[in-house]
Amino acid sequence: MLSTRVMEYCEDQGWWHEDVPADYEEALRKLGIALESDFAQFYLHAEDGPTFYSRNQELYQICWFMVNTVYMEDITVAQLTLGLPDAYIPLDSFEGEGGFFYNRVTDEVILVELGESIERFLRGESTPQWSNFNVFLEWYFKLDEEPTQ
Repeated sequence: MLSTRVMEYCEDQGWWHEDVPADYEEALRKLGIALESDFAQFYLHAEDGPTFYSRNQELYQICWFMVNTVYMEDITVAQLTLGLPDAYIPLDSFEGEGGFFYNRVTDEVILVELGESIERFLRGESTPQWSNFNVFLEWYFKLDEEPTQ
C-alpha cells in the first residue's frame, strides 16, 4: 500500500484524484504492472500534468506518457541503448546523462548515469538505491527528511 505520507503529500499539492481514467489502467496493464501495486496506485491517482518536479529533476507521469506519447518506443530505445534488462522502464527523460529506472518485477528503483555508474550496475557490482517504489517517492519528494527547525 502506498504510504500515508505520499498520499497526504499529493493531496496537499492538489495532485490526488479519486477518479481513475480507464486509459490509465489500460496503460499500466500494457506495461505489465499490477493495478494493486504502489507504482500503479501512485500513477492512477496522482497527477500534476505530464511530469512531477522535485530534487531538480522531472519525473514522468507514466500513465500520461503512455497515453500521449511514444513511451513504449522510448522504453525499447532506453533498454537497447543502455543495455538494461527488459524489467526496467524509464521514469524520466535521462537528461544530463542520468536517470531513474523502475524495475517492474522487483519494484526497485535505480539511478544510473552514463559511464562507470551504469557499467557497475550491469556487471552486478551495484544494487538499486531504492528497495521499492514507495521508498523512492518518499525520497524524491523529500518526505523522508527531518524538517528543519
